[in-house]
Amino acid sequence: MKLTLVRHGEVEERYQNCYNGHNKIGLSKKGDMQAKELAKKLDILEFDAVFCSDLPRAKETLKHSLHVENAIFTDKLREKSWGVHEGLSFDEIIAQGEIEYINFLQWIGSLDGEQYKEYIKRVEEFFFEFLPSLKKESVLVITHAGVIRVLLSIINNITLEEAFAIKVENGSLTMLDIL
Repeated sequence: MKLTLVRHGEVEERYQNCYNGHNKIGLSKKGDMQAKELAKKLDILEFDAVFCSDLPRAKETLKHSLHVENAIFTDKLREKSWGVHEGLSFDEIIAQGEIEYINFLQWIGSLDGEQYKEYIKRVEEFFFEFLPSLKKESVLVITHAGVIRVLLSIINNITLEEAFAIKVENGSLTMLDIL
């Protein structure tokens, strides 16, 4: 299956470089421009199926594309929930004085919200069970950087820490072949 992954466009300034999780935030003006440019690229491509995170920043990224007509919006493609830490930056979380950064795995395990094992399981089930069951050749997925990085971690057999060091730009396309 040919998989085209899109990270949503840039978010509102207040939420840039934050753990946004399930926050219902929209795109910035720049993010909307990214979405319009992205639509030009996507609209010349054909897809057998289109899936999009149900969060506003992902939906707004797809809205300028002709593919929005066939999109299925799902919570399975949401970013990890960060619970009480949603909408906060790393520095804001550290300033609260409750959590100390020791290393990557300790940090993500310390933050509130969806357990990381459950998040990874959700991503695995969507991409390696649900999508293959559809028997589609070309699929477009509009989602979040975390989902893309978890998928890259699995496909490339690298650690989460290595995957989260990969820069996934807002409004970027990642094309993969998966089973």
